[in-house]
Amino acid sequence: MVTPTVAIVGSNMMDLITYYRDRMPKTGETIFGEDFEIGFGGKGANQGVAVSRLGGKVIMVTAVGDDLFGPLVKNNFLENGISSKFIKTVPGKTSGVAPIFVDEKGRNSIFIIPGANYSLFPEDVIQAEEELQKASFLLLQLEIPLETVYYAIDMAQKLNLKVILNPAPAQELEWNKIQSVFLLAPNESELESLTGIPADSFTHIQEGASFLLEKGIKNVLVTLGEKGSALFTPQGSKEFAAYSVNSIDTTGAGDAFLGALSFFLAEGKDIDEAIDLSSAYAALSTTRRGTQKSFASREEFENWLKSYSSGA
Repeated sequence: MVTPTVAIVGSNMMDLITYYRDRMPKTGETIFGEDFEIGFGGKGANQGVAVSRLGGKVIMVTAVGDDLFGPLVKNNFLENGISSKFIKTVPGKTSGVAPIFVDEKGRNSIFIIPGANYSLFPEDVIQAEEELQKASFLLLQLEIPLETVYYAIDMAQKLNLKVILNPAPAQELEWNKIQSVFLLAPNESELESLTGIPADSFTHIQEGASFLLEKGIKNVLVTLGEKGSALFTPQGSKEFAAYSVNSIDTTGAGDAFLGALSFFLAEGKDIDEAIDLSSAYAALSTTRRGTQKSFASREEFENWLKSYSSGA
């Protein structure tokens, strides 16, 4: 059986996670937090680790700084079965970091400081072209320069790779540069930022998705957190329910979802089944603290899914 292979051109970060109970401090105020952790993150890296944990092969193109975090990030990729061949070290730059604040309900607020991620350029994608041909899907995000994202999309079209673009953090995009994308996958806030249409109701979400389809996007998948997700195509729309779990930390859940989605699609599953399985995988990740360390292996996931389905 051929191993599902997913290419990722994207970011990596060191997550600096603060857990707190009641509230964030006011300006000039100091209060106690509940706990603190350092972990590995970044949308590209997170999605890659999810693919690898599920049993897929990952071709990772990313950049780290020449600081103390750089070697740790590379080693983390290796420990997760991801080659560091196309992970470049940028002299004089820090690695990307993401201070994350998680409240008692598991909801998070995140700053990102891209660091070396903003030194990932088209020439880095060119160097990986021969290896990228082995993938069936290319997964992209917006924590790297847009010129690199656009170049990767063009290369994917040449190599016959299907592109899943996670437009996060939301930025103004050139529509003609992304029309060959197979699937655009924003969350509610990103959909609103991209379209200027409020995402405060399903009707408005439909309007936002229709706006994107009119711009030439083939398929739009809007992730809705605990409300599930919705797929919009020129043929119509379909809603997918979320899995009900006791969430303690939603950090990285969106990345777990998209990594799993690219894996299941690369494995040959149809998009409806892939979305449902990915929703389950993301839900399971929210029952554990942290980002990448909350992502389950294929065996853990399948055992949990059987238990969930049986009502145990």
